[in-house]
Amino acid sequence: VQLQASGGGLVQPGGSLSLVCAASGRSFGLYVMGWFRQAPGKEREFIAGISRNGGLSYYADSVKGRFTISRDNAKNTVYLQMSRLELEDTAVYYCAGSRLTGNYHRRPDDYDNWGQGTQVTVSS
Repeated sequence: VQLQASGGGLVQPGGSLSLVCAASGRSFGLYVMGWFRQAPGKEREFIAGISRNGGLSYYADSVKGRFTISRDNAKNTVYLQMSRLELEDTAVYYCAGSRLTGNYHRRPDDYDNWGQGTQVTVSS
């Protein structure tokens, strides 16, 4: 499956932004999906994951309560709704898919399909 992330942009602290990851191919529902981000000089970090049927979701502590991951398998799409954005949320955001068993995965190495990334900048 090929992934295309979009929706990034410039937003003020406290604002909201929604990211979209569109997948091509027929096997989208077989993938656990995740969102990661990478800030300059830092490692890529897991921020949210969702199970194959969308029934289970998982978050990094840094975004819990502010970000929401969801998916629509009929549309081959996974979403990341971000609210109460902070300066520290500035990063390139990536969506990724994993065929490994389990409901979610936190390690980037567990994902074999990656989107190209979309820049999110939180600045006043």
